[in-house]
Amino acid sequence: MKTQSTIEDKLLAELTIDHLEVVNESHRHNVPANSETHFKVTVVSVDFAGRHNVGRHQMIYKLVAEELAGPVHALSLHTYTPDEWQQRDAVAPDSPDCLGGSKADH
Repeated sequence: MKTQSTIEDKLLAELTIDHLEVVNESHRHNVPANSETHFKVTVVSVDFAGRHNVGRHQMIYKLVAEELAGPVHALSLHTYTPDEWQQRDAVAPDSPDCLGGSKADH
């Protein structure tokens, strides 16, 4: 849980957060047991006001650049302002099932 905790700590230190959920979804992918490679990150922050999704995601990528350069293969980002989060009834979308990369049937 080291990488998950590091992501949480970095986001909490740099953003004004109303809600944060970092979920390790590595077990849903074709990786070794106990991996920390795939994460679903839901962040609700007033810091996102006036920014489109790309700008919001860039903010997060910058904060966790070291993790993205190392153990983290994928981040599923769900970024909302407090008003947007309330409009969604405080629910982020479910992650899709992993298709296994090149192993997917076409």
